[in-house]
Amino acid sequence: MDRSRSATHRRAAALALAGALAVGSLAAGPAIAAPDPGPGIRWSGDCPERPVPRGLECGTLTVPLDHAAPANGTVELALARIPATGPQRRGSLLLNFGGPGAPGIATLASVHREFADLGEAYDLVVFDPRGVGHSAPVSCGGALRAGPPVPDDAASQLAALRDVAKRCAQHSGPVLPYIGTVHVARDMDLIRQALGEDRLDYLGFSYGTRLGAAYAAQFPHRTGRMALDGVDTLSESLTQQALVSAKGQQQALDNFLSWCARQADCVYGTNTRTAKEKVSALVTRLDRSPLTGHDGSSFTGQDTVGAISTGLYSTAQWPALARGLRMAERQDDPAGLLEVGTSPEPDEDGEDTDGSDPVPEDNGEAALVAVNCADDPDRGNDRASPEAVEKQIEALKSEFRKASPIFGPSQLMTVLSCYGRPPGTDFIRKIDRPGAPRMLLVGTRGDPATPYQWTEETARLLGSAEVLDYKGDGHTGYASSACVRGRVNAFLIDGDLPTGTRSCPAED
Repeated sequence: MDRSRSATHRRAAALALAGALAVGSLAAGPAIAAPDPGPGIRWSGDCPERPVPRGLECGTLTVPLDHAAPANGTVELALARIPATGPQRRGSLLLNFGGPGAPGIATLASVHREFADLGEAYDLVVFDPRGVGHSAPVSCGGALRAGPPVPDDAASQLAALRDVAKRCAQHSGPVLPYIGTVHVARDMDLIRQALGEDRLDYLGFSYGTRLGAAYAAQFPHRTGRMALDGVDTLSESLTQQALVSAKGQQQALDNFLSWCARQADCVYGTNTRTAKEKVSALVTRLDRSPLTGHDGSSFTGQDTVGAISTGLYSTAQWPALARGLRMAERQDDPAGLLEVGTSPEPDEDGEDTDGSDPVPEDNGEAALVAVNCADDPDRGNDRASPEAVEKQIEALKSEFRKASPIFGPSQLMTVLSCYGRPPGTDFIRKIDRPGAPRMLLVGTRGDPATPYQWTEETARLLGSAEVLDYKGDGHTGYASSACVRGRVNAFLIDGDLPTGTRSCPAED
């Protein structure tokens, strides 16, 4: 249930220009009549991921490439479901685990046990959104990896951004201009029809909350019970998003350091004020003189920022993050930080598949930026001189550093992540009380990726939303809080949704 706006591809630059790069999408308009989805979902036991949990069925659904012009081709979506296990089946529940760029099938195969209670009442249904996983995956052909050094002047850096975007377009095929959230929400309505449901019941995490909001805005009368956890912004510009994200990450780091100060082996001791200063000093020191990994690779201060960001996503990662920082500070060893957030082995309670239909290694990165750019109308002025662009970035540096000396600089890099791309849709920015049924929004106070203020903002824009205020830490609340999980399940299964904001306490 990951979501990141941070750049994973970094180039040395006077502008601090870098970022995950991809070609932007054509603008998508408001709701249109849904086309005939054609043949239904073709379910089978042949799944593209391994291992396959018992009961998991996979299938495909063909949908229009362009919903506004169905004759212009199709794209095949990969889906999976685990049929309801209880005697009182309520119907189908569609899930999205975030990203953008997180595959539905692989994620459900890994975490299906977390949804066992929902799985008694519902068929649990997931899909790889268009451009993601096994649904016509986009790629940048390796362009998002660090390449040859680029000169530090602004003109060279801007040219490098455009070059990477061109390579993303070359390697992604016809789906790329139609990869945005508005298109995916329309796919979801065709999935609803193919499942035979009158209304869509939905549980979305992180970016999946943006997707749920876009669905409710386009299809308010087809929206069923909808729960959104780790709520994304609908209204903020790229610059605002990056600035709020930096503040949210800093707050999450402060919470982690307060926890660390209560542990006997915290490398920064018990003074949380000086702890923040020491973390910042570590980042600066390693950017100046990187550590060397066991394989000879270089580990910089920005790599440290990335590891810390990953470790803040879940309190379950905090001990590993504390260990990694201790090894870096005391032993000049980056091994612990490199291990933060590494995925455990998948469940071994099912059968293997043949592993066909491979997904490009960079698909998650390429899809993340392609969707974010497709969803956002803001762009840097492509006709401005490189000097003017550099001046624009310089003017923002102090504000971002004030928000967080650790995360501010890397978040600033994302401001131009869509530079030079065609404008994305403005539909999401215009969502305002679409008239959908009451839904549940979960916001976590210490969330490093989707700050709590976005929950309140989005609740106002949706108009029919009730807020669950989780007082804990980490990204999203369902997996980490029994209280959150219980309230979400009660709403989705039984329709229990009290009016007004409710809260869940932080859990140890």
